Amino acid sequence: MTDSGPGTRGARFLLIRAPGVAFAMVIRLVKHSDFDAIAALTNVFIRETPIHFGYAQVTSDELFQAWHQTRERYPFLVVEHDGRFAGFAKAGVWRSREAYAWTTETGIYLESWARGRGIGKALYAALLGILRTQGFHSVVTGITMPNAASEQLHRSVGFQCYGVVKHAGFKFGRWHDVSFWQVMLTNGEAPAASLKSPDEAWAAHTPTPAPNHSPS
Repeated sequence: MTDSGPGTRGARFLLIRAPGVAFAMVIRLVKHSDFDAIAALTNVFIRETPIHFGYAQVTSDELFQAWHQTRERYPFLVVEHDGRFAGFAKAGVWRSREAYAWTTETGIYLESWARGRGIGKALYAALLGILRTQGFHSVVTGITMPNAASEQLHRSVGFQCYGVVKHAGFKFGRWHDVSFWQVMLTNGEAPAASLKSPDEAWAAHTPTPAPNHSPS
């Protein structure tokens, strides 16, 4: 399926439906109209948790503009569960100097009702697949500790923990440690190649379905 509405640029959709499961999960590229829901979810994490280190709430326009500036390099995916917005996953700049270009940092946020259903794992796997197809070499992420659910999710898609920064951030009146994780997307010591755009990678990306799952 395709959606040619504003901001989609003909994005393809991945539909996953498992036998015996009463919902369909749709993973797709972000579009302009998603950013109200993205901002609302982000602000829950800003207001109520130390998972997001921001203090000030964000607007949908701020998030849209931030995505628009980097959309030619970094993918941003949305997941829907039975037609409802369930969360998002995105990649972005890890460090800005040129030699870091093939390593990216990721983040994933799910609505509370969408957790523990396998949605996060499917969404993250799709994001990593696109990044691999683009030509990224590795992915890093940080997890505010403690967060056993996030650690389990990251392990399930191949991340390993490589260290902890003590007292990395101060929020809600206390210091928080952050663990840093990495997954390699390519093997060996092959030279870096030019990166494809997210649109190119998504169009070329054909995920291998899990047994008894049918993408369309």
